[in-house]
Amino acid sequence: MISKEVLKKIRSLEIRTKGLVNNIFGGEYQSAFKGRGMSFSEVRAYTFGDDVRQIDWNVTARSDEPFIKVFEEEREQTLMLCVDISPSGFFGSRSQTKMELAIEVCAVIAFSAIKNGDKVGMVLFSNQIEKVVPPKKGRTHVLRLIRELYVTEPKGGKTDIAGTLSYLNRLLNRRTIVILASDFQDEGFEKQHKITNRKHDLVNIMINDRFEDELPDVGLITLRDAETGEQRLVDTSSRKVRTYYKKRRLKEMHQLKEYLRKNKMDSAELFTNESYVRPLINFFHRRMQRR
Repeated sequence: MISKEVLKKIRSLEIRTKGLVNNIFGGEYQSAFKGRGMSFSEVRAYTFGDDVRQIDWNVTARSDEPFIKVFEEEREQTLMLCVDISPSGFFGSRSQTKMELAIEVCAVIAFSAIKNGDKVGMVLFSNQIEKVVPPKKGRTHVLRLIRELYVTEPKGGKTDIAGTLSYLNRLLNRRTIVILASDFQDEGFEKQHKITNRKHDLVNIMINDRFEDELPDVGLITLRDAETGEQRLVDTSSRKVRTYYKKRRLKEMHQLKEYLRKNKMDSAELFTNESYVRPLINFFHRRMQRR
């Protein structure tokens, strides 16, 4: 039984994202994720200016007048949302957690996909596969995906991107758009990540919070790792401690971005309490320019 609170969140999210999909992202999505190719549709009479290379000589010979072949884009595709729901996603420095941001962005992308006739499925993961929803079309199906994002509680306590992508690579038997939404607080996933990028159309959505980039000066505090449970007493009044933390964080993010860049992987970095609209539009435009 779904609680009234969850139903209210789902309805509010649908209303909030509907305008964005209809006015902005529906068209951007279609342009950025083109179909698999062109398929024969019909023949029609040749008119001045048509490409002579498309003349259907068999039909032309039978009718004694030129006809050309008409092709249309194979538009229907499958989109798979691969969403990290490990405990680190429930961190948020202000009014929005990383998980809440991930849910909203996934909703926008999913609604854009069904608007363009694509199927949408979902895999939720931590250090294990938490939930799998097979791809389908339709608004009702997308609302079910959003519901699962809100109500599924992770049984695992860490993040295993490599294991998840290995599972996904076995699950998907045809080329698929894979949206990997995560804060990427994991190591050693590069091999499976590269395999997924070769086999599918992989898009990496990095979900971050500005508060994670540097420690505030608030004296002695206990920091707890959401995924390992490890606790450590830290003196944030120490400039040396704050500088070390910031440099380490910046180094980790720089290494991740350089890895994605060198391997020519699509990515977008989004932050809690900051609008995701412009970064997502910029991402779509970068994809269109490369295609």
